[in-house]
Amino acid sequence: MYASLLALTASLALSSAAPVKIAPTALQMHQYQGLALDPKGERIATVESSEALETSKDAHGAIIIRKASDGAVIARFDPCPSCKYAGLSWSPTGDALAFVASDHKAGTAELAVAQMGAVRTVRTVVKLSGVAETPRWSPDGATIALLAIPGAHKEVGATQAGAAQVGEIGSIIDEKRIALVAAKGGSLRMVSPSDTFIYEYDWTPDGKGFVATAAKGDGDNNWWVAKLEYFGVDGSERVIAAPKDQMNYPRVSPDGKTVAFIGGIMSDFGSVGGDVWTVPLAGGTPKNLTPDFKGSFESIVWRGGAVQGMALAGDHMTTVRIDPKTGAVTRNDAPPFSFSAGDGKVSLSADGTIAAAVIQSFERAPEIFIHGAAGPHPITHENAALTPVAKATSISWKSGDYDVQGWLLAPLNADPTKKHPMIVLVHGGPSAAVTPTYVARGTVHDLLQHGFYVFQPNPRGSYGQGEAFTRANIRDFGGGDLSDILAGVDAVEKVAPIDDKRLGVYGHSYGGFMTMWTVTHSNRFKAAVAGAGIANWGSYYGENGIDTWMIPFFGGSYYEDPAIYDKLSPIRTIKNARTPTFIYVGERDVECPAAQSLEFQHGLNTYGVPNSLVIYAGEGHGIRKPENVKDLKDRINGWFDKYLGK
Repeated sequence: MYASLLALTASLALSSAAPVKIAPTALQMHQYQGLALDPKGERIATVESSEALETSKDAHGAIIIRKASDGAVIARFDPCPSCKYAGLSWSPTGDALAFVASDHKAGTAELAVAQMGAVRTVRTVVKLSGVAETPRWSPDGATIALLAIPGAHKEVGATQAGAAQVGEIGSIIDEKRIALVAAKGGSLRMVSPSDTFIYEYDWTPDGKGFVATAAKGDGDNNWWVAKLEYFGVDGSERVIAAPKDQMNYPRVSPDGKTVAFIGGIMSDFGSVGGDVWTVPLAGGTPKNLTPDFKGSFESIVWRGGAVQGMALAGDHMTTVRIDPKTGAVTRNDAPPFSFSAGDGKVSLSADGTIAAAVIQSFERAPEIFIHGAAGPHPITHENAALTPVAKATSISWKSGDYDVQGWLLAPLNADPTKKHPMIVLVHGGPSAAVTPTYVARGTVHDLLQHGFYVFQPNPRGSYGQGEAFTRANIRDFGGGDLSDILAGVDAVEKVAPIDDKRLGVYGHSYGGFMTMWTVTHSNRFKAAVAGAGIANWGSYYGENGIDTWMIPFFGGSYYEDPAIYDKLSPIRTIKNARTPTFIYVGERDVECPAAQSLEFQHGLNTYGVPNSLVIYAGEGHGIRKPENVKDLKDRINGWFDKYLGK
């Protein structure tokens, strides 16, 4: 498998030149989601759709089966026109594909299986009112496991819009449980207990149980204190390990003796980065296999008795093989591309000799790449007509003791003889990183079209430089990371025609906090946009629905150490603000409640700072309704145009 990944990344190096420019016949982009390569490496399943770039409405996707050798479409499944498909999972023999079809409006989900025989059919295995996700076949193919929340009150995750806060608060908690159903159909049988929320899981090779990351109580809040546990199909339960770090990708070795996982400080589940750890399935103390690795692992899998991983290292991905006995690491760096698949960054055949992934960059639209019998190559070309809308440059600079990296995107038609305005776009997290994603639509695209350069830094606290770098903003939010960002702006101005008098700053979530912090600690920026920000860490601790994430970063609760919370709160320095600031937030934001934006606006009003605040009805941590997305786009563009010049 490692050889196949090396070949795949080598193929990118050979094909990393700018694509041939072809005038697009329509402003559409083909999307590939949930890629899964079958065990034999012969077929690839994806959820595919063609989305009009001028609209923010997600297109309905269908399940497409392609030949892995050349990308030819051999089957199409779309049994539910009102559903979203996810969780594509091949049976051990590769003759059937399980998936979940979710109808969010109806509040239902069903587990379905598509047969890949001479007669291709789709049948419903089980249907429930609520949420279902992540189907996984048992090793013998007779049973399918999935994660289920019967009667769910909201979609899974704190980024989703929260349930209305009425009635007796906290009396009803959704619990996501491991459930089993016969592959031929039948009723669900719950395996994990009713008081436990399961985040991720993996079958043991003997088919007798599962390893999972799990926590008691509120699933939105308690991921940061989740344990690694074993759940037997007979109902047994035991703790394998309870590390202080957050965990992702629990994976059992082929011999069933060892569990590997990614562990580190992470500020959101689903945003993965850390070191690779192992622990005996029987239980024990986890061992860090990569303590000195200068990067952040984003996915892992076992093949051939070794842990194979994909990691972000600076501005590029790297494929890594880790010997679990010696800790020896072998790596190969890829060009600055982003990889994705349904269950990790790449999807592999059972023997590890074939690898497949959806690959894209800032300048190249996504396509499916594979390393198979015909060698490494792209097997789809649906987006060949899409050309770059920006020129991307990786920028590196020194800030204190740290080497920092970020991305500068320049409009293609920018006149290099003139000075241009620039927006500094700060990512959320803080444990996250900006990686190359094709610029087709969205905020970055809109800003570029308006003539703004866009700078996206990865300051301390980000992934990509190793776990010490990710931990470097603990108890220092807005301190070292703002220094990194300002030093990055200086570095950009040395190599690009940026007008320092026309700088804007924008961020969402932690980026929204950083925007609020920046305008109360610097007057360098002439306009700001703060999305779903945090003005007062003290009041935020008591308002948000995920307060356990704060303990690793602040060292304790607000009640135990209020001084550090106050020290890092933008509201404490609001009298220094001078920058015109547009603020927005979702009405039902669980992660960053609207009260935080109201508090910040109140402070700006007190000191006469120009501002505008919009609270979007019914929205959660992300603004998703098409009419609201368009309204937000117009407001952001209008705000920066007004104060920086179009």
